[in-house]
Amino acid sequence: METSEKIKKGVITRVSGPLIEARGLSGAKMYEIVKVSKHKLMGEVIKLKGDIASIQVYEETSGLEPGDVVVATGEVMSVELGPGLLESIYDGIQRPLSIIEEKANSYFITRGIEADGLNREKKWDYKNKITEGSEVEAGDILGEVEETSIITHKIMVPPNVSGKLIKNSSGKYSIDEEVAEVEMENGKKISISMMQKWPIRTPRPKKDKIFSEEPLITGGRLIDTFFPVAKGGAASIPGPFGSGKTVTQQSLAKYCDAQVIVYIGCGERGNEMTEVLNEFPELIDPNTEEPLIKRTVLIANTSNMPVAAREASVYTGITIAEYYRDMGYSVALMADSTSRWAEAMREISGRMEEMPGEEGYPAYLASRTAEFYERAGRVKCLGGDEREGALTVIGAVSPPGGDLSEPVSQATLRVTKCFWGLDASLAYKKHFPAINWLQSYSLYIDQIKEYWRNNIAEDFAEIRTKAMDVLQEEARLMEIVRLVGMEALSNQEKLILEIAKALREDFLFQNAFDKDDAYTPLSKQYKILSSIMYLYESLKPVVKQEGFEFSNILSMESVKNIPQLKSMNEDKEFEDHKVKADEEIKGLII
Repeated sequence: METSEKIKKGVITRVSGPLIEARGLSGAKMYEIVKVSKHKLMGEVIKLKGDIASIQVYEETSGLEPGDVVVATGEVMSVELGPGLLESIYDGIQRPLSIIEEKANSYFITRGIEADGLNREKKWDYKNKITEGSEVEAGDILGEVEETSIITHKIMVPPNVSGKLIKNSSGKYSIDEEVAEVEMENGKKISISMMQKWPIRTPRPKKDKIFSEEPLITGGRLIDTFFPVAKGGAASIPGPFGSGKTVTQQSLAKYCDAQVIVYIGCGERGNEMTEVLNEFPELIDPNTEEPLIKRTVLIANTSNMPVAAREASVYTGITIAEYYRDMGYSVALMADSTSRWAEAMREISGRMEEMPGEEGYPAYLASRTAEFYERAGRVKCLGGDEREGALTVIGAVSPPGGDLSEPVSQATLRVTKCFWGLDASLAYKKHFPAINWLQSYSLYIDQIKEYWRNNIAEDFAEIRTKAMDVLQEEARLMEIVRLVGMEALSNQEKLILEIAKALREDFLFQNAFDKDDAYTPLSKQYKILSSIMYLYESLKPVVKQEGFEFSNILSMESVKNIPQLKSMNEDKEFEDHKVKADEEIKGLII
């Protein structure tokens, strides 16, 4: 016992902000959790050299000094996974903020508070799904718990466990009570409760990654139609301050058709997380007609919380997201913002005196970024039922001054296939979402064309391409207009500008705070876009007529009524708009 104590204890030799060095921890291992000083501050071993350990501390380190004791726990940084995650708000290391407030008796986080991630007292109604005596394998669903009115929580056989199920009892249990028991091939009996623990830096296992051909439908017209992301894909939202990153991510979290949302506030301002906390219990999910919070987990590590915990918060969030993915759900993770995560890495790296990379970021920034985004994907889950799950990761990036050449943006763009570039000039014009349609791109288009063709319309992809061509041509023509004026344009070019204006103002522009405009079903997006492009195709031969006055186009009722398309819902309304256009066009033929 004395030897064990000697190995497990060390003393601080240096304190540098959130980083400390301790001597005497020769028995420690990488990413092991330690308790620092009499305050029992939580820390994690991030470097070992002989018996000296570098430790990042996830709480305020003021007052620590050389000689303070550091105790290794023998456990790596892990999260608790089980019923009770949904509707919770955690700090970056999975301590419930409500429990912290209760224990501290204060609105401020007191150092050294220990809080379980999941409630040990609450009893859950467990219903078994596999009979005793059956052979089970890792990932098999043993039973279910109704976690919220939206989500059924599935209790799975832990990874690396398989054998004969000798117990599986329905009833009311707390998360740490035994609900099942498996006898392994070697005769060892494994007790299974409703709670699992999983190390946050290790991706959860799956059978295989599969090619996703289904889009994540967000209700945003610009995103869904022009730059879609596949379920299980990865997308980035870079943009300067004030361009709408947070509002865009919150809109995606509110309206996308993922079944579970994990929202990480990583280093952003506290008022932004407060908005989420205030809105999600009140907002009704258009997909389920239930409050959004019932399918949401919130991780809050805002700018006034410890810097080192930002680095842990993204891993905490994505591990929880993978857990729900393994149940067979479609999960969307929002990280706001990965730049703050990278800045935390830069600070710790600098204090460890590592060789810096570009702009002071650590040389491993790109590999860490890739490791994070590569945990997204559509997968075949462990288990014998061949179920599939998807984890879509959407990360906001906050490049200083909107400079996309900086390291975090570049590292992100290399590993994400969908780029929604926010533009300060569009935000200044109050055009939201301020996603620049000329700079943004999606590499998922070819994957989901078949979905559009089978579920929306045969010509969805073709109409989208024609609309993009009009917007790109508008950019070229506006350069001419700035030089020589509108009078230099032909009628055909004026028509392009008019249709492009309709696309910008009546399709791409969307008010995230208007309950009627914030969400547009994909089928309706097609109807609006096809109505605008139908007008364009029908008017092209008309404006080529010799001596034709372009002002006649502007006076058409069907052109004036383009803004009304957003408020139409019935097929007949869209059909009537086309019929009216046909009648007016006949009258314009000379």
